[in-house]
Amino acid sequence: MSADLIDLERFRATALVADPFDHLVVPGFIRAEARDAIHRDYPQVDKPGSHPLPELRYGPVFQQLMQQIQGPEMTAAFEEKFGIDLSAHPTMVTVRGMARAKDGQIHTDSTTKLITVLIYMNPRWESSDGRLRLLRTPDSLDNPVVEVPPEEGTLLAFRNGPTAWHGHTSVEGPRRAIQLNWVTDDGVVRREQFRHGLTAKLKRLNPFA
Repeated sequence: MSADLIDLERFRATALVADPFDHLVVPGFIRAEARDAIHRDYPQVDKPGSHPLPELRYGPVFQQLMQQIQGPEMTAAFEEKFGIDLSAHPTMVTVRGMARAKDGQIHTDSTTKLITVLIYMNPRWESSDGRLRLLRTPDSLDNPVVEVPPEEGTLLAFRNGPTAWHGHTSVEGPRRAIQLNWVTDDGVVRREQFRHGLTAKLKRLNPFA
């Protein structure tokens, strides 16, 4: 397997867009030749919700991907793109494998998250639902500024803020997404991993919750 699972040159060549808030979409961020191996080594996530990386089991190629997206070269590329110093800010990764009907409601991310990155790993996404929409207001999903299909290898990154509204229409079933965040401090990582882990455990006990 090639050492380079991600295409940072493609990321660097993609312009940052300010409307409705700082973001960019990079199809093909995960290199095509790496995707089959990543799928094979993807964690077995058969419950909805966001699952903290330390609680998951996965293969070596997925581990390599986690190292690359949290590595210094990726961080430097994001610092340059977003004009932000991330050197004092740790990363946190959660993984999704399944969507439930109530997922995707309009929201902004926690104020402790500085940058949100979503990397999608869904081959042949044909549904018109489940496509993340970037919005100017929290009132409706019907008038998105941007709509991002969760297609295999696509990266979406945005600067978090009080008006960084996003969501998607309801969909149920497999929907693979890796979420990477640079956060304010290490305490956030501990709290968020505990919270996501507790939520995931409760869902395992009551999958209809």
